[in-house]
Amino acid sequence: MHLVEYLSRRTRLVFYGWWLVGISGFIRTSSIPLFHAMGLWFVALEAQFGWNRGQLSLAFAFTRVESGLLGPAEGYLTDRVGTRRLVFFGLLIMGGGFLVFGQVNHLWVFYVAFLVMALGQGLSGWLPITTMLNNWFVRRRSSAMGWSNSVSRLGALLLIPLLAWSIDPDHGYLGWSLTASILGIFFLAIAFPISRFIHNRPEDLGLHPDGDIPDPSSVIADGTESFGQQGVQQYDFTLAQAIRTKAFWYISLGHSLTAVVIVSMMTHLAPLLTDEGFSLQAAGLVVTVYTAVSMVFQVVGGYAGDRIPKNLGMFVFSSIQAGAVLVVVTFPSDIEMVFLFAVLFGIGFGGASPLATSIRGDYFGRAHFGKILGISSVPMNILLLGAAPFAGYMYDINGNYNLAFEILAVLNFVGALLLLMAKKPSLRPINEQIQQA
Repeated sequence: MHLVEYLSRRTRLVFYGWWLVGISGFIRTSSIPLFHAMGLWFVALEAQFGWNRGQLSLAFAFTRVESGLLGPAEGYLTDRVGTRRLVFFGLLIMGGGFLVFGQVNHLWVFYVAFLVMALGQGLSGWLPITTMLNNWFVRRRSSAMGWSNSVSRLGALLLIPLLAWSIDPDHGYLGWSLTASILGIFFLAIAFPISRFIHNRPEDLGLHPDGDIPDPSSVIADGTESFGQQGVQQYDFTLAQAIRTKAFWYISLGHSLTAVVIVSMMTHLAPLLTDEGFSLQAAGLVVTVYTAVSMVFQVVGGYAGDRIPKNLGMFVFSSIQAGAVLVVVTFPSDIEMVFLFAVLFGIGFGGASPLATSIRGDYFGRAHFGKILGISSVPMNILLLGAAPFAGYMYDINGNYNLAFEILAVLNFVGALLLLMAKKPSLRPINEQIQQA
């Protein structure tokens, strides 16, 4: 009998879904060296090769083209072949990408390496992991996603300072090239063993979401399932039904506008701070602070999301995030204000993150979640295509990030308003659902 199957059947004290929360959080730390530490790599590459901010930021734009094309395919594959296989192949691809990254000597090689790494991270990261957790939880969906995100942020607390220490162009102890190669070997080594712990749905192990026992009287009768003593109803929209709702577009566009700021900060915060006289390791400390705060508020946001309307929670946290951006762009050389930014950004970014994914599960159900999430990510990838290059371009022509981040902060707040407007849709009668299936 497989180890995880044995544990799930013999150990009744802990629902296996909660083990998957921890495992998924560990897997999601793979995004940290690629995205959260992006600014650190940029500083090191700029120092060695002299590439400007616009050229470096273009690498991220290429990944958005790739994600925009493959996001719907990733959603389809997640529903079709499951999270386990995608995690395995995604980690292998990302490991190979980091090995290529470690050998970069021309700009085009950097672009190719970044594309390969982003492809691998996409196949093993946010979309398939979120789909798996959405399958395993209904009542505790926001909390589960919050804890998973929090575990990944715990990894960031360790990795960000370590990477800053390792690749600092002035005082680095390993250098960016060797560090990238080590990461590549690590991802290749863990791909098979970690994927064996993944199970796509609780039904694969004879379990039910949240560990509850479903109420047989409510299954299928009206297109819903009811779980647990609280009788939480789960509606399963088809993709066609979901995209016809206003909520789908409010969530997709609102989440996209708030994500624009997050990605731009990941890319340009370290260069912004080093321009103001901070060392790269000090910039890494700022990233560590907002990561630590976000780790706590991933849990806070998840707890709140299981108890208050998720659209209201997302509005509050996203508005805090927008305010944080205005703080750092207004006082970039004031150490106290920079750390105030880190705290506020961590609260906003952390609190909104589990709600942005769990709200889709609450509104649209489990059966077609991967495809719905994949299509929902298309507007985000289109907007993210220009976000980081836009900030880099504005820096290159103005000599600072002020105007770029003021514009992005306004877009962030517009996104918060759209999220507030996303009301839970009603599923059409079951006979219409059968006709469209």
